[in-house]
Amino acid sequence: MADTYDLIVLGGGTGGYSTALRAAQLGMHVALVEKDKVGGTCLHWGCIPTKAFLQAAEVAEHAQKSDEFGVRATFEAVEMAAVLEYKKGIVDANHKGLQMTLKARGVETIAGTGHLSDHATVTVRTDEGERTLRANRGVVLATGSVPRQLPIEGAETDGERVIDSDHALYLDYVPNRPVIIGAGAIGVEFASVWNAFGSEQVTLIEALDGVVPNEDVDTQKELGKQLKRRGMTAHTGAKVNAVEKGQDGVRVTFEGAKGEETVEGDVLMVAIGRRPITEGLGYEEAGVRLDRGFVQIDEYARTGPEGLYAVGDILPPYTLGLAHSSFQEGFLVAEQAAELPVVPIDYAGVPRVTYSHPEVGSVGYNEQELTERGVAFEKTTYPFSHNGRAMMMKESGHVKVLAVKDGGRVLGVHIVGPKATDLIAEGQLIYNWEALPTEVGQFIHPHPTLSEAVGEAHLAIAGKALHG
Repeated sequence: MADTYDLIVLGGGTGGYSTALRAAQLGMHVALVEKDKVGGTCLHWGCIPTKAFLQAAEVAEHAQKSDEFGVRATFEAVEMAAVLEYKKGIVDANHKGLQMTLKARGVETIAGTGHLSDHATVTVRTDEGERTLRANRGVVLATGSVPRQLPIEGAETDGERVIDSDHALYLDYVPNRPVIIGAGAIGVEFASVWNAFGSEQVTLIEALDGVVPNEDVDTQKELGKQLKRRGMTAHTGAKVNAVEKGQDGVRVTFEGAKGEETVEGDVLMVAIGRRPITEGLGYEEAGVRLDRGFVQIDEYARTGPEGLYAVGDILPPYTLGLAHSSFQEGFLVAEQAAELPVVPIDYAGVPRVTYSHPEVGSVGYNEQELTERGVAFEKTTYPFSHNGRAMMMKESGHVKVLAVKDGGRVLGVHIVGPKATDLIAEGQLIYNWEALPTEVGQFIHPHPTLSEAVGEAHLAIAGKALHG
């Protein structure tokens, strides 16, 4: 006999649990199937623990540069055991809170692996045996992702010489010469951590033409320049040809701008993205549309037969694969299941954040995309070097604004610099409310703050530049 629910969610990561919580809030009887820990990648192996590392890295940087501010302090070393305990405390507190919230909302969390038997039936393998679940209003696929492997002999992750981001979160030492393949968000964030923690040399190898290659071209250039200034080396437009593991380290051979080059390190981190977990779960057999493992959806996150939805990392790359976008996907799905009116997600309007040092935040379109689309636009870049608060922090970077030519709406806001991941919240409102630069120029930003750089950039593109 099947246990019947209104909604069944396969996977307890950000997309899955946000769906379950919102559905329960709307009065539905919900089952959340999770084989490991609720919270998924973001809570246990991604957003939360990595940002705890980056917070510790920021403290280390402050200690190392304290004399620049007239403060006498000494930086001795990073005690990784204490950093790991600090990270664990934050993760554990969030995990406990999430479990309590799910229970309080009446969501039944089932520990086990779910298999889609048909569009409305799930078979769950638990420690006690199998359970069959039946959904009246829908099944939500939210099975997440795992780090991608580099398909080169010698680059297989072993958790010691060759690692991925999951392994990196549990290293009990600071690598002296880490080599990182991939200079997207994961790569540059760990590069920033290890650089601040005292690594002698951090090397990034990126196949595309710039670091954070999905960002605006000027963001790529500025971040690349600042990583170099902090002592890191980034090889871009570089194809890895070979990886050799030895007793004491690794050797990576790649084809770059100067021809074939070799770099050696004590550990190699593969950070080339994540792949969706969709194989062997009955998806295709139940009518789910897959492309290279990603679940294909319409604008309402629907896939295959009626009543099947998908959220989170198993969606195509254009959906960004970010925790905060998956929260919204969860709301979109739960409210449809409750037969409420919904609005599709504009993924261009979702803020994209990278917690490197310096940080990166963006929303809307970048210059390359607008050029490819043939959109007539104008742009302005306001440097943080002209901002009093950034001067006090001894930070640099810029705010770049793209707008429809001749006074049209803002099409993109791109920030690289201090607290960019917080500042981009204003950029999200500007883009999503289709604001004009002249309208933003009328806002009064408090002085002296970093937020003034956002206002100054819009004043400049509106022809009313104040400083600079």
